[in-house]
Amino acid sequence: MKPSIEAKLAQLAARLEELNRLLASEAVTADIDNYRRLTREHAELGPVVELFHAHRQGQHDLSTAQEMAQEPDMREFAESEIRVTRDRLAQLEAELQVRLLPQDPNDDRSIFVEIRAGTGGDESALFAGDLFRMYSRFAERQRWRVEVISQSPSELGGYKEVIAKIIGQGAYSKLKFESGGHRVQRVPATETQGRIHTSACTVAVMPEADAVSDVEINPADLRIDTFRASGAGGQHINKTDSAVRVTHLPTGIVVECQDDRSQHKNKAQALSVLAARIKDRQLRDQAAKTAATRKSLIGSGDRSERIRTYNFPQGRVTDHRINLTLYKIDAIMDGEIEDLTAALLAEHQAEQLAALAEEV
Repeated sequence: MKPSIEAKLAQLAARLEELNRLLASEAVTADIDNYRRLTREHAELGPVVELFHAHRQGQHDLSTAQEMAQEPDMREFAESEIRVTRDRLAQLEAELQVRLLPQDPNDDRSIFVEIRAGTGGDESALFAGDLFRMYSRFAERQRWRVEVISQSPSELGGYKEVIAKIIGQGAYSKLKFESGGHRVQRVPATETQGRIHTSACTVAVMPEADAVSDVEINPADLRIDTFRASGAGGQHINKTDSAVRVTHLPTGIVVECQDDRSQHKNKAQALSVLAARIKDRQLRDQAAKTAATRKSLIGSGDRSERIRTYNFPQGRVTDHRINLTLYKIDAIMDGEIEDLTAALLAEHQAEQLAALAEEV
């Protein structure tokens, strides 16, 4: 292990001891917000320091085994212990490196997913519906909750646009690499001559913003319009101005919400989506600045780039960022996207490890 990494781990171990003292104090609960911050930091440091102590114990065991190897009657046993201990140390060091990678503060958050039909007309809208079902089924497997915030159905099915909130611990960490252009190649239901068409949709995944601490929105910067909702919903929804359109004047971001019968609830939902979009823009601006020195393969989240192709005739899905092709398109469209999300995370961590190695 590099001395610089070991020194950093020693600092974390000292900080954990300090946190133990602070949390043992009777006065710690006087400030609830500070108490929560300390307990969260303690929970994050605990596993890292435990691995560090295990690594130090392994180094001690290795030193002891090497001393035993000097004695002829203990040499065979000691050499076996040396091999086992070195393997264990290598595994612990790899785990520690991953633990030391910078953590995305948004990883535990719920998310907003926006899916929009692009080139391809009705077929693109149908594919937008397929993508929404894919993410919904994935969310169900994770025991997360899906709430539709806004939708614009197309005439033949699917969506011109659909915005949903996926509520669950770690939703952003699993789905944050889904932002980008998704392309589909298949024979549309409306195609009479069996020709394969290519269509596209864009997906944007944004962490839910804490309206208080993350994004400050000046009410003077908002224009709020109410209007009569369109589409299905019964007599009430079409006779009252329950739909809400919120425009953020400094950025030009516009959010509409009309799915609820209550104007108050629609306004609250629209403001929540607006905060997430502003936060997402801030995150992408920050990522663009840091990417000037080291462009991240995955983390750019550029929505204009084609990130994945779904080829139905060949039954394959290809993620172009990591050159991964899987021949199980039916399972993937049914929400079994764990192989994709895990591979993307692994590639992202590999890039972070390369950056960490350069720094230390």
